[in-house]
Amino acid sequence: MPEYTDAHGVVITYYEWLVDEPTAIIQIAHGVGEHAGRYRLLAHDLNAAGFSVIADDHRGHGATGMTQHGGEKTLLGKLGVGGLRATTDAVHQLSGIIRAAHPDAPLVLLGHSWGSLMAQIILNSHSEDYAAVVLTGTAYRWPGSMAAGDLNKHHKHLGTTGAEWLSRDTAISEGFYNDPLNFSADVAKLFGIADGLRLFGRPAKNLLHDLPLLIQIGSEDPLGGERSIRKLAQSYVTRGALTDVSAIVYPGARHEVFNETNRDEVIADLVFWLNSRLRAKTGRTTATTPATTPATTES
Repeated sequence: MPEYTDAHGVVITYYEWLVDEPTAIIQIAHGVGEHAGRYRLLAHDLNAAGFSVIADDHRGHGATGMTQHGGEKTLLGKLGVGGLRATTDAVHQLSGIIRAAHPDAPLVLLGHSWGSLMAQIILNSHSEDYAAVVLTGTAYRWPGSMAAGDLNKHHKHLGTTGAEWLSRDTAISEGFYNDPLNFSADVAKLFGIADGLRLFGRPAKNLLHDLPLLIQIGSEDPLGGERSIRKLAQSYVTRGALTDVSAIVYPGARHEVFNETNRDEVIADLVFWLNSRLRAKTGRTTATTPATTPATTES
């Protein structure tokens, strides 16, 4: 597996699922308590649609965390020196590595959950580095619009795993903690109060680059929910001055829309949106029919 070293000397492991002459490179930023390997199936689906995919195991997570902490699994989740800021910088560092290695392909940043919060932070300073951005399982990063604590509390009556909030697909919730690299993530305890507070913020005013942005969430996602992402979308328009912001809410779906029972619909929507925004940049697209009508996507 390829690696790079961040500014604090932490070795970051990343994964590549590449195709020839891709429509774009999709850089995935995963959530807290998981790792990039959980996106293998999504990467294969995107490969089939003509996209290359690259994703790192963030600091304290997956193979990066295991190397960082000398193989001690109980330390997974600890971000290490520099904390959240260094972790976010390392995600952006990978963007630079990708752009240098693939200069002719547009770069799309796709952040899920915690990864989507870091993506929002990155966009505030580096929007010009990306051709498009996708946020899933996300929230408006403002008190009252982003939940903390036990995100499974409204779903715990549906099972006994503690991961029922992730998906209606029981194989996902039942299998989550069987993965030795996954762990229960109490952000306040893992990151500390200072870094926990750094997750809050809003889109910067007048972002340097007017890029297309797509938000995809489930209506039963406890992290933010529909009202939260409507605020987020509106803020990107009014504060960020973006002119192409779309949000899709999938009725009944939970936090991990790419692992949901309607995942084919979610991925078809993503591919259709990407192709419609990127065709002018490369001239290469794949023929994919959207699973939802345009009315389902609201600006």
